[in-house]
Amino acid sequence: MHFQWYPGHMTKARRQMQEDIKVIDVVIELVDARMPYSSKNPDIDDLARNKSRIILLNKSDMADQEKTALWKNYYEKKGFFTALVNSKTGSGVKAVNDVIQKACREKLERDRKRGILNRPIRAMIVGIPNVGKSTFINSFAGKACTKTGNKPGVTKGKQWIKLNKNVELLDTPGILWPKFEDQAVGMRIAFIGSINDDILNPRELALKLIEFLLKEYPGALAGRYGMEERENAPDTLIEIAKKRACLLKGGEYDYDKAAGFVLDDFRNGRLGRITLEIPEMISGAETALDGKEQNRTEENPSEAVSEP
Repeated sequence: MHFQWYPGHMTKARRQMQEDIKVIDVVIELVDARMPYSSKNPDIDDLARNKSRIILLNKSDMADQEKTALWKNYYEKKGFFTALVNSKTGSGVKAVNDVIQKACREKLERDRKRGILNRPIRAMIVGIPNVGKSTFINSFAGKACTKTGNKPGVTKGKQWIKLNKNVELLDTPGILWPKFEDQAVGMRIAFIGSINDDILNPRELALKLIEFLLKEYPGALAGRYGMEERENAPDTLIEIAKKRACLLKGGEYDYDKAAGFVLDDFRNGRLGRITLEIPEMISGAETALDGKEQNRTEENPSEAVSEP
């Protein structure tokens, strides 16, 4: 399966972001806590050079807690402010305002010295499709101010949202980069639904996910479907089709329907707390971030400062 998807509206959105970011104080990027590297857009590092940066690990309730802690530490060492959030329940969302204030401390101090008081921080929120950006904004603002959906591309254009007297937020459409140089990254993005399923092979995708789960999270599928996991992904998918009574006319098993169950259950956290990658896996791909880290304050020892 080859992954390459970059609709025309995303090219337009990227050009618009290049203009909008000129008036922005801080860039907030949402990533999926189950794959904090693969769901992070390397284009943003280039677009947001010299801006304060925040990474929110969303859907943290669905991710492996120990591995999430590794990722939080990883990005803090890279020079980003971080926070764990669950947009749907609102967990961790209120704390984001404090993180914004910390990230913009130097900007606020410069304003104070110039006699500029009460000017709100202008934040841009970015993220690839389907990481929960609109749900987060609505939770953060405490009202339904953006459209939400479980399909990529719900946010069609930019909009300014006044969160409170201290922060104004610029929402943007989800952006993917034009080419997946690492096809494993493209596959993990497809797992969470950031690529439209209509252009994918769901059975092939589900088999890859099952293969990963059998190796890294044995028992997750058995616990969900009440079946015995087999030694390989195809045989395990057969067992899932049997348990879920996925039948075609004539009594044959509908493996595509069974694959749909697996993908939907993973995307909605019904297979347990699962993380698809750890920092050690992407050591060879770190050049996408090198030279683009942002300076951090020394207020907190865990908020390390990385030189560009």
